[in-house]
Amino acid sequence: MGKAHMKRLTAPRSWRIKRKSYKYIAKPNPGPHKTEMCMPLSVVLRDVLCVAKNTKEAKHLLHNGKVLVDGKVRKDVKFPVGLMDVLSIPSIEKYYIMLFDNKGYLVLKEISKKESLVKLCKITGKSVIKGGKVQLNLNNGYNIIVKKDKYKPKESLLIEIPSKNIKDHFKLEKGAYIFLTRGRHKGDYGVIEKIEDSMISYKSKDNDVYTTTKKNVFVIGNKKPSISMLK
Repeated sequence: MGKAHMKRLTAPRSWRIKRKSYKYIAKPNPGPHKTEMCMPLSVVLRDVLCVAKNTKEAKHLLHNGKVLVDGKVRKDVKFPVGLMDVLSIPSIEKYYIMLFDNKGYLVLKEISKKESLVKLCKITGKSVIKGGKVQLNLNNGYNIIVKKDKYKPKESLLIEIPSKNIKDHFKLEKGAYIFLTRGRHKGDYGVIEKIEDSMISYKSKDNDVYTTTKKNVFVIGNKKPSISMLK
């Protein structure tokens, strides 16, 4: 059985935490996100958002149903909050999305209440199930059944939460807006200029042109980004 905690010094480098204040820190529960791509709720509330002074206060918030992730109340202090997840604290009218900053740290960026009602998901795979319907597998562990097979892996969906109804579909193509989730440019974003096999050239927010691989990108919009702070 794995340990419920880890040493702060060995915590993922994507976690922006104080590493020498205490010896241990909570580990996120197993889930759809890799450890370096998510943080447990207690750490998010205490170390990132600072809405709780300690784990006891974080537990109080959670046990009273004050915190939602992707539109659902979460009470587990070790529940993993990962990339593109939406965290809401309606009692104080605060809403956030989990992203990487330009230094590769996981950060929660504040969004509007309207934006907190939808979520970006990347299609990681698909399969045909009973009745000839297609099941899409998404990066956050969601599965969505669709009638028409018009979607491809590495494309993205904008879905309502928590209903999972599809609001929009973003293709991996020239002109699409992308967010970098891996590689040396992690946290950067821009517009695709060219796609050749597995390589993508994109113009960044600073108007510089870089090359990366398809596995490093997350499509966030077609004609414009669907995340307001990345416009």
